Amino acid sequence: MDFMSKKEKEHGGCTTQFCFFCAMKEPDSFKRRATLATCFKQMPLRDDQENVLVLSSLWHIAMTHPDDQEFPNLGIFECMARLIHKGIKDQSSRWLQKHQNIYIPYYAAHVIGSYTMNRVEFAKIAAESGVIPPLLELLRGKMSWVEQRVAVRALGHLASYEKTFKLVADYEEEMVRLAMELASTCVNVVYASFVGVTDKSKRLKYHCDLVTRGIGGLEMENSKAEEWASQLQCWSLYILNCFACKQRPLALKLICKQEFLRELCGMWGGLLANQASPAGIGLIRILCYSKYGRRKVAESKEVIERLCNLSRSSDDWQYMGIDCLLLLLKDADTRYNVIDISALFLIDLVELRSLGDHRSNLGETIAKTLLFDYKQRKSNKNEALEELWSLIERSKKERVLLSGEIWEERRVLVDLIKQEANHLFCEGEVEEALIKYSEALALCPIRLRKERMVLYSNRAQCQLLLRDPDSAIRDTTRALCLSSPANSHGKSLWRRSQAYDMKGLTRESLMDCVMFINGCIKSEKSSQRVKIPYYAARMISKQMDATWIFATARSTMATSQVKKVQESEGNKGNNEGGNHNQQENHDEMMKILMENKGLSTILEEPLMHNMVKEGSSTAYCSRRKQERTRRM
Repeated sequence: MDFMSKKEKEHGGCTTQFCFFCAMKEPDSFKRRATLATCFKQMPLRDDQENVLVLSSLWHIAMTHPDDQEFPNLGIFECMARLIHKGIKDQSSRWLQKHQNIYIPYYAAHVIGSYTMNRVEFAKIAAESGVIPPLLELLRGKMSWVEQRVAVRALGHLASYEKTFKLVADYEEEMVRLAMELASTCVNVVYASFVGVTDKSKRLKYHCDLVTRGIGGLEMENSKAEEWASQLQCWSLYILNCFACKQRPLALKLICKQEFLRELCGMWGGLLANQASPAGIGLIRILCYSKYGRRKVAESKEVIERLCNLSRSSDDWQYMGIDCLLLLLKDADTRYNVIDISALFLIDLVELRSLGDHRSNLGETIAKTLLFDYKQRKSNKNEALEELWSLIERSKKERVLLSGEIWEERRVLVDLIKQEANHLFCEGEVEEALIKYSEALALCPIRLRKERMVLYSNRAQCQLLLRDPDSAIRDTTRALCLSSPANSHGKSLWRRSQAYDMKGLTRESLMDCVMFINGCIKSEKSSQRVKIPYYAARMISKQMDATWIFATARSTMATSQVKKVQESEGNKGNNEGGNHNQQENHDEMMKILMENKGLSTILEEPLMHNMVKEGSSTAYCSRRKQERTRRM
């Protein structure tokens, strides 16, 4: 919208002294700057209807030209700070309800954040202009989560610069506590106060207008609110990152509380929003660079297990999980707290050559770290370390003993055993096939990476059918480490996705399934229409619903509604009609859960669930045909 044109149409000619829009049209730069400086001083003192238009225009300019130094040098930061303070101070009066002034604190905080995100000199001017106290008031929740979002963004930018960090650190304890609380609760707050409110008339109008810029229906509002909730959580974590990077004792002590560390593992930010933000794992990684942080992380078995699962996933932040474990293993004070658990996971990664652009020779680094003091502590048996040591010794012997002719004979023999295993598998003899694949792996030279990749992946399929997801995850991970590039073997990705699904690790299952589908799309580039496998689409639907950023909040709200129904029915019922009331309660519970998507509309079951030792492949195919026929 052209705000100056709108103003001219409404008023015809402007008679307002020190008018922002008139100043912007002033051709004389000296007069324009003088008028704008006066305008910024006078704006917080006025009660004009024009203020909202001015703030909206300033927001647009700050977003599109954040490096322009004109407004920051003319007092815009002091003006924005005073407007925020006025909005907070006058909440009990009618100022916020007049002339759409309710929008002003949001726009003012957004302007501060936009001008300070790139330029340290602007951040210094802003901090010295007194923006921190009013922003902190918004962070305390003096208005709503919408204003908290832009306040935490602006404070995060101020905390990221060395020259302004000291001014932010004056409020260290309170700011860290508020950021921790916001990161932990903001998703539930946004869902309860906005997304979960299905009756649009009950949502705050100015929230709806800000989220969608005044256009769009219920679906767009929900989508943008999801994005904003994710940003709110990630920017709260960013402030904590700024304090953790400085290794400030007070901040580390607050952040490293065990309950909060466990919560960090689940702070993901969703699949689509904030793809560049490492979210909770990024903060855990920063903590692992300090001695105190490593000690506190190592004390939590749950956090270590989450890091281990991340290290064996196709998540973009896989390397961060590996880094955290390596940092803990290299510290003598934490090594023996985590090695028994982490070795079981990291051993599957020792043949990983590289991981994208992040690391080269990563597997070698993992192996050296795990075996750092293996010989000195050989009396303390660790099966994973013994297996790793045997693998390294075997590789050395093969390089010395296997000539070209022997190597070729071994390859042919392995291929024959693999074909025998494939035949057994097709006949439904899954256990026998697994034994044969293991025999082939034992004979297959280490240097035959592609052949070993296929053998590991095929053996994992047998383990899936035998309901052994842990072994399937180990073998598919090893196959994916042998693939080139890493994590690119489609069959292994899909099989590991199923295995993770069996264990209830929804996020890991989702990421593997996404990678699998990406591989399907790349392999069908030549065709006009890309076909996504039906079974993969079902898995994606299931896991995206389970990993939705509001999934926990939705479940909590549904549970509370169920309790209310039960309490209501309990007060009405009596012992005589107990069974009837119980059935009604159950029906009502199911209705509420389905309305709130508390239950998946597709009751997914692992695709290979029925094909175990007792059934043949023919019977399995027959059942699948029956299922397809029933759905048609």
